[in-house]
Amino acid sequence: MPDVLDTSVFVHPTAVCESTTVGEGTRVWAFAHVMDGAVIGRRCNICDHVFIESGARLGDGVTVKNQAMVWEGVTVEDHAFVGPGVMFTNDHYPRSRRMAAVAARYAHKENWLLPTTVRRGATIGAGAIVLCGLTIGRYASVGAGAVVTRDVPDHRVVVGNPTRIAGWACYCGVPLNGTLHCPQCARRFKMSGDTLVEAG
Repeated sequence: MPDVLDTSVFVHPTAVCESTTVGEGTRVWAFAHVMDGAVIGRRCNICDHVFIESGARLGDGVTVKNQAMVWEGVTVEDHAFVGPGVMFTNDHYPRSRRMAAVAARYAHKENWLLPTTVRRGATIGAGAIVLCGLTIGRYASVGAGAVVTRDVPDHRVVVGNPTRIAGWACYCGVPLNGTLHCPQCARRFKMSGDTLVEAG
């Protein structure tokens, strides 16, 4: 592992980037904090006031907008979008680790850390909260302000608190119409069992 950042990585003078595992072409903007032990891919955009904890992993081409918080155990795959103010979690039953009654639980990560995965190309809208131990599927879209309490399947649009299914999303992010046609990029999809696939 290198002990210095690639020269193509931009870190704003007010940002703190303690990790040296940051891919080429990534930008870390004002007042963001990337902790040592976080892994950031190539050509990512880490916006103002973002916090990325040790043990978090971002793939290539990920955008993390202002004031989002990405904790240990969270993996965000290539080309996913994390909107402003998004909050991840990593512990179902958090307590202060300084409390004697929970010291034994917090002695080992496997007792409390629940990994969360955001799959390739997914979008998480502004202000959403993602509970831990979940997977947000490929090219899925989570609506602004949603509270994600269960897995989100590939290409699904979910909204609300708790989230409910509200449709299908195209690769480009636009909701599909009733005939599974994208009004934005004109892609057409069809169902193959329970799976949405692009129509030839």
